[in-house]
Order: sequence, then C-alpha cells, then structure tokens
Amino acid sequence: MKAMRIVVIGAGISGLACSERLTAAGHDVHLFDKARGPGGRMSTRRVELEKGTAAFDHAAQYFTARHPDFIAQVAAWADQGLVARWPEAGPEAWVGFPAMNVPIAAMAKQQAVAYSSHVMSLARDVSGWHVTVQGGQRHGPFDAAIVALPAEQAAAFLGAHDLAMASLAMAVRSQPCWTMLAAFDRPLPISSDVIRHTGVLAWAARNGSKPGRAPGEAWVVQAEGTWSNAHLEQPAGDIAQTMLKGLMAFAGDGAPPDLLHLSAHRWRYAMVRSAEHGALWNKTLRLGACGDWLLGPRVELAWRSGRQLADTIAGDRLDTPPTRPTNARRKAPVSAVARKNRSTAR
Repeated sequence: MKAMRIVVIGAGISGLACSERLTAAGHDVHLFDKARGPGGRMSTRRVELEKGTAAFDHAAQYFTARHPDFIAQVAAWADQGLVARWPEAGPEAWVGFPAMNVPIAAMAKQQAVAYSSHVMSLARDVSGWHVTVQGGQRHGPFDAAIVALPAEQAAAFLGAHDLAMASLAMAVRSQPCWTMLAAFDRPLPISSDVIRHTGVLAWAARNGSKPGRAPGEAWVVQAEGTWSNAHLEQPAGDIAQTMLKGLMAFAGDGAPPDLLHLSAHRWRYAMVRSAEHGALWNKTLRLGACGDWLLGPRVELAWRSGRQLADTIAGDRLDTPPTRPTNARRKAPVSAVARKNRSTAR
C-alpha cells in the first residue's frame, strides 16, 4: 500500500494509538491538539504552591488491562518504568508512573504532535484534506484525515463530509464531571486513600497514595454525573467549595489542616455511553474516526479504538486516488463501516 500523509485531530490516547500504528506502517502522520501538552483522558495537573508543587491526576484515576493486546502494551510500559500498579484502587488498577500522563507523553514523543493547536475546520478539495487552526494557519494537503475527539466535537467535523458518521456521533451523549483539586499542609484525618460513591461524590482519592508521587497531601474528588450535569454552568469556585465540604465530612470534627490550594475543573465530556462500533472509516473519502465513544468509556477501549482504525486503514487497498469533490455539494457516501454498524444497531 502506498504511504499516505495523514492528519489526526486529537492527540489523546486514541489518536496517539492510531498514529503510532500508522507510523509503524510507514505513513507520515501529523497530530494537532488544543491542549498545552500530552494527557487528554490521562491528564496530570501541576500547581505551584508557596513551598513546592502539588500534582493532581485530575482525569482518569487509573486504568485496567483486559484485552490481550492492551495487556501486552501495559506490560511493555511496565518494563520501561512508565506505569505501576495501584493496589488501593483494586488488584487490576494501573497508573502512570510517576504521573498519570507519563505513558501518553512517551507515546507523543515518537509522533509529530502540534500542541496548543486548536483545529477550527477540516476541509477537503481536489488536493486533499486541510486543517485550519485557531489564528488562521492552514495545514495540508493530507491524503487522509482522522478525527480522534469526543463524540460531540467529532460530529461537528464529520458532518460536512460523512452524514452517517456524524449521525452516529450525534446520537452519543457524554456525561460531564466536575473535579475538585485540593492540597493541604498536612494529611487529612481520613483513613482510606480511596472513597467511592457517596452521594454527590462519585470518587475521592489521596493522590499521594499512588506509586511514585511526590510527598504532600493532595486530593482529587470527582462528582457524580447527574449532579455535575445539573450544576454544569455554576462558577467553578462555588463548585469547589461544595465538593470540599463533601470531602471534609469524612475528616471528623478535629481541627482541619490548612488549605493550600482549591480549584475545580469541568470535564464536559467525561463519561460516555459508547456506540459500540470500534472505529469508523470511509475508504472513499479517506476519513476516519476513533475514540472511547465508539467502543467504551475506559482508557483501554480508547486505545483499542485507535488501533482498530489503524488496522482497518492498513487492511484496505488504497492504491487508487480517493474520489475528489466536485463543485456541486452532494451528500457524502455512507461509509461501509457505518452501514454495517447501523444495520447491527437495530
């Protein structure tokens, strides 16, 4: 198969897993991501305090490995010292070492990733695919385009080119998640390092209990999805105070430690009900989509979706040029993958 120049919008674990596989097959892959650095679903935030730095794994708290391919990947990361087990969260729990985003950063180092590059449009003309980033800079042409974004964001890019893909993305709805980050001058009098499913709080964890973390009392608290949705547009400061009260309810009646940092982060697209289609590929247009919304709301499934798309592309014979657009706007052809998925969904 002839090597292609491919653009990937989104450099989270799904986009990186896809590009990693495509690069190994000899393709020239370029990724664009609006974030300042690697992380996505496995982000780590660092906050400068008066004395030292507090670190918070404020997205996915851990991940599991159950499929043979991902088990092999995690084993390779472990051999490189990039991940470690976190027994406090369960016997299957893994985390990045010494921060959650470390394995993602290692993947990104091997790829051509442009961070702080917010893609505003994806267009196609007779020369191929083009992306325009915030600020007006245009990149291209590319032989193929891949959208590795949450469903709600993917739909906006896919809608102008493949209506079937866009319809699948629009049918998926993510639940938001408010996340509180708090640092204290000494340990909270809470015996457990992990608190699960207690009213508004879906999860609370002492970040320092994870292997390799720096000393210091830092907590990550994530709110339940329905509550997060009901309070989605509230000021972050108010949310942080409400969630702090929920955490402190577990600390007893003694004098609380001094608060060194308090903030809240709103994840608009946190938990997703997947479309259970794995990945999407329109061979005619050379347009693809991958992400956890196509397989399931876990780090492992996001990784597998990206790999599945790359393997689908590698399995197609793409020796002939893709169909070029005409001046007249036509309905984009329904992709073969989307047709199959639509029929099995009935």
